[in-house]
Order: sequence, then C-alpha cells, then structure tokens
Amino acid sequence: MKNISKHILSLVALILMSSCYEGIDPLTEVDPGPDAGAPTVNVIFPTEGSAIQDLAIESAIDIQFEVSDDIEIQTISVKVDGSQIATFNSFLDYRNFSTTVPHSGITSGEHTVEVSATDISGNTTNTLVNFSKEPPYSPVFNGEFFYMPFDGTFTELVTITDPTQTGNPSFAGESFLGTNSYKATTDSYLTFPLDQTNLGNQFTGAFWYKVNASPDRSGILTIGDDEVDRNQGFRLFREGSTTEQRIKINIGTGTSDSWNDGGVIDVTAGEWIHIAFTISPTESVIYFNGVPVNTIALPNPIDWTGCNDINIGAGGPTFSYWNHLSDNSAMDELRLFNVAMTQTEIQNMINVTNPYTPIYNGETFYMPFDGSNTDLISLQNASEVGNPQSTTESYAGSNAFTATTDSYLTFPINNLFGDNQFSTTFWYKVNATPDRSGILTVGDDADDRNQGFRLFREGNATEQRIKVNIGTGTAESWNDGGVIDVTAGEWVHIALTVSPTESKIYINGAETLTSALGASIDWTGCTQMVIGAGGPTFDYWGHLSDSSIMDELRMYNTTLTQTEIQSML
Repeated sequence: MKNISKHILSLVALILMSSCYEGIDPLTEVDPGPDAGAPTVNVIFPTEGSAIQDLAIESAIDIQFEVSDDIEIQTISVKVDGSQIATFNSFLDYRNFSTTVPHSGITSGEHTVEVSATDISGNTTNTLVNFSKEPPYSPVFNGEFFYMPFDGTFTELVTITDPTQTGNPSFAGESFLGTNSYKATTDSYLTFPLDQTNLGNQFTGAFWYKVNASPDRSGILTIGDDEVDRNQGFRLFREGSTTEQRIKINIGTGTSDSWNDGGVIDVTAGEWIHIAFTISPTESVIYFNGVPVNTIALPNPIDWTGCNDINIGAGGPTFSYWNHLSDNSAMDELRLFNVAMTQTEIQNMINVTNPYTPIYNGETFYMPFDGSNTDLISLQNASEVGNPQSTTESYAGSNAFTATTDSYLTFPINNLFGDNQFSTTFWYKVNATPDRSGILTVGDDADDRNQGFRLFREGNATEQRIKVNIGTGTAESWNDGGVIDVTAGEWVHIALTVSPTESKIYINGAETLTSALGASIDWTGCTQMVIGAGGPTFDYWGHLSDSSIMDELRMYNTTLTQTEIQSML
C-alpha cells in the first residue's frame, strides 16, 4: 500500500513539472554574428569648444563619456592633453559602458580630452574633444597689473591672489558695476604683497568711489616703507567735512615728499565718481570722472625703496597717523597700472568699462563733452581742427565744448543719420561774438547747398536766430527757426528734426518754425560732420567758428516728436 502511494505521488510530481515547463523554449546558444564595426564613443563633457570659467589658477573637471560596441568592449583609455589618466578593461556589461573620470590641474589655455575604445576584434575608435580654460581676467588696458572688481570676493584677478585681511573688511552691499563693492569698516583693511617688478617710475591707480564722510578723514590706498617719513611710495587719502571731502595724494621722491591737493567731492550728492591718479617721473595728476582736477610737478621720480605691500581702505601701518585710518566709503573696480595713463586713456577706460547705452528713440551719437570729444556710442574720438576748447561751464556733467576762433571738430557720419530723416539735440549757451557762425554742418562741397544740412546762427548782441539750410538733391530748403535772447545768458535746448517732407526747429521744447521740403534730404558726397563751425563747406557769409558753449550733443536716425523732445528737458 505504501509503495502504491509513493508511485502515485511521483506521478503527480512529474505531471506538475511538465505543466510548469509547458510553453518555454529550451536554452540555446545564439551566435553574435560577425563584428559589424568599431565601438562608438560619445564624450558628454567637456563638449567640443566649451570653456571652463573658474577663479582658481588650476581647475578640476569631471570627464563624462559612454562607449558601446555590437560584440564586446575590450579596453578603454582616457587622455588629457596627450597624457593617459585612466584605463578600463573589465566591464559588467561588455557591450555598453559609461562613467565619469575626475581630473585636476587644468590651467588657463587650450586643452584636449581623448577617449579611445577597442573591441574584442581589435577595432578602435578615438574621439578627441577640444576645450579651454579661460583666465579669470585678462588685462585689457596698457600696463594693467592689478584688478579687483569686489564682486563678492577679495581676490585680485590678474594674479589670482587673495589679500591679508586686517580686522573685518566687508562688502558695501551696493556697486557701481557688477554685484558688489568694497567697504573697509572701522579698524579694517586689505593688504596685498607688492611685486616691485611691476613698478618703475610711473604709476596709475583708478577706481569708482562713493564717499562716506564719517570719519571725516581716512586713508584710501597706501604704499609705504615705514611711518618714520613719507619719502617712499604714495598715500592716497581724503579729508574734509560732512558736505565736502577732498581727495589728496602724497608721493615720496627719495629724499623728500610731494603733495597734490587734488579736488573736492560733494558728499551730499551721494554719487559714484571715478577717481584716477597718475604719477610720471615729472608730475602727478588727480582726475575726477576723467577730468584733471589738479596737477603738480615732482622734483624727482617716485621712490619705491622698501615698499613691500599695498594697503586698500586705510592708511595702514605706514600712514595711520593724523587719523588717516579705515575708510567707510564704497570702492569698486580697482585697477593699478605701471604706466602714467593719459587723460584720453583714462576716459577710454571709463567708456570701455562703463559703456553708454542709448536712452532715446533712434539715438546714434552722444557726445557729453565731459573732458573729451568722444562719441560714447561708437567710442570714437572727433578730430580737432585748430584749438577747440573744453570749458568747465556746462549744462550737465563736468565740462562743455566751445570751438574758439578758426577751430572746430569733425566726425564721420557713417550710421549717424537715417536715409531720409534725422534729428539732433543739444544744450546751447550763445555767445553773440562773432555775430554769426556755423553750429553743425554736413556738406559735400562749398559750390552749392544741395546736399546735407547747415545749422547756424545770425543776429546781433541782443538776439541770435537759429536757422537751418537743407539740401534736397537739386535744390535747397530754408528754415528761419527762432530767436534766442542773448542778454538772458541762459542755457537753451535746441532741437532740429528733418522728415522726408519738412524740417522743424525747437527751442526749449517749443516748436518755433516748420518748413516744407521739396524732396527728401540728400546725403550724396557727404562724409563728415563739422561741430562748432561752418567748416570747409559753409564758411562763406561769415559762418565761421562758434564761440558759444555746446553741451550734451546727440544725433538720431529718426524724426523725433515734440513729446520726445520735451521729455529731454
């Protein structure tokens, strides 16, 4: 009976096992077939042409790649700049592999990553990727050896050097450019080692500054050897009151020192100003917003003997006396140079680092005349004929323009005007001597007035009339404009608009006269704009140089509306 039971159980088990395998194919070996080709290699990072941006002198990267093969991967190698940094010959999935290889020591310049994969048949694929590491900052100005933007770090970007911090120097929480600026705070400043190989007998320092008159005096930048005397290095500092602070510099010349009393900042204005100081073998100059405020002669070149550090934001150990301690003012965009920059170079630096963005419809040209004759849109300088002058009397900014006798500026007209329309605006303080002059002139020659335009004035000692003559190709059109009261001695806003059908002259936003045009303005043969005179194409009838003062000159490639003009007042 027991035997029968055993046989029955065995039979049931066999039936059940047969049911479980029903419908399942038996395991069979599959031939992978012939090797169809070499492996594929995809470098995910870095990508071709990518650039690494990092403040560190040497950067680290993660090289990411993937390899596939139709049969079997045998080996993989990874190279950076031709040197092998990793190999792989064991794979969990012998057809597909992906990984990340960390690598450090990437310096500024061009680099390559090469991933090579070989399959079991000996087929090899090499994938090469070019990438670069950008330097944190490359000097862009002649002689520049030091740059601190203060954007959340105290790192100097030319040499990638961090300063020694004394006390608790901080950030101001506001900036002229970028995201932040520097504020020394009480008993605090930054110190950098000074590489004297960068220094000769010339020097320039430049930065943006928003003065805080508390305390009433402080050091700003100091390079000295000791506190016994001031015969080496220099000390840039400020002194004054709650309403005015004077920026000064003291320069050591070996056996003595020299003082430059600089210029005064209006504390109550609460504005950022650009401060620059230059030291040549023979003189020192202090500039505000690109304009020199004081120049002094030096008896000898600056002496750097024993000067090993630069202190930023305080008088520091060598100039803490007379209470020239830490500065609570905000400093931004500090640059140092081993040359004595010219005024033109300083103004160019301001324009390049703080480019002007047009603020009006169709604006193509803006010349504020603040110590230079530069168009801030193109950053191109006007050419001078004779001896045109910059005057400290201005409507806006620090300076304005006056032509003086037999003098004017010229500027190429490329991209300044529309094909058949334009406008110009400026502030003007008329001088009735001589009794007539050119103001703005664009012409092709002196034989006729059928091309370009001539904006000019005529009158007497009490009244001067602003007029324009416009060339329309085969004829000309006159607009007798409006009258300025000379005796008022006031700044007035002049605007000229020219459309395809008419010209208008505005004084202080009020339309004075409209004249119809027989055809659109014709620019044939016109290449130069003359500023401050009739120039070669309109010097007849006594329309010579203008001794009046002009400020804030703008050009537009469109016809401004009266509303747009009035918004400028």
